[in-house]
Amino acid sequence: MGLGTEDRNRIAKRAASEISDGMLVNLGIGIPSLVPNHLLNNHKVMFHAENGLVGIGSSPEKGNEDAHLCNAGGLPITIRAGASYCDSTVAFGMIRRGRVDITILGALQVSEVGDLANWIVPGQRVPGMGGAMELAAKAKKVIVLMEHTDKAGMSKLVKKCTLPLTAKKCVHMIITELGVFSVNSEGLLLTDVFEPFSIQEIRNRTEAVFTVSENIHILKE
Repeated sequence: MGLGTEDRNRIAKRAASEISDGMLVNLGIGIPSLVPNHLLNNHKVMFHAENGLVGIGSSPEKGNEDAHLCNAGGLPITIRAGASYCDSTVAFGMIRRGRVDITILGALQVSEVGDLANWIVPGQRVPGMGGAMELAAKAKKVIVLMEHTDKAGMSKLVKKCTLPLTAKKCVHMIITELGVFSVNSEGLLLTDVFEPFSIQEIRNRTEAVFTVSENIHILKE
């Protein structure tokens, strides 16, 4: 059972607070695609897509989609004033040259040292890795937005990834419906807890070992 709309938007809203004006930001599919909806209308952030667009806006209202405008996942988008188009080689060149300030991705697993697995479950057909490998390796900051557990109820924050890796020690922050973790040289640090969850509940549902910040934030929305 997946997350509801309220939880998905709460995660996206917390991720949006990490973004500052002037940044170039890449968004993955799923929950990350909701992030632009939680920025002020007059923001000066340029969202980047691997299929060749810089300047993505908020999600279009139902019925107002433009068939010619989509993100790298094929989902409908809008564009902001000043947006520009390019081919995918230029879009990937921006990533590989380290021009992307933040990438916000989904994940299948994240280890307690920041290893990322987000592109394949062995035995299942997928269209390919896409830009995940380049983004994980080259973006200045990698933020993962994901459900805390998988469909079987198993923690997606793990001691060691068992799925094929996208990149090693690349993740800087993880946001789930339970809370927010940062990754530092000592491992995972729980910095924020979403109400109504408790630190003990998060421990019970997390395989990975983590410490708790002395200045823990309780997020009410």
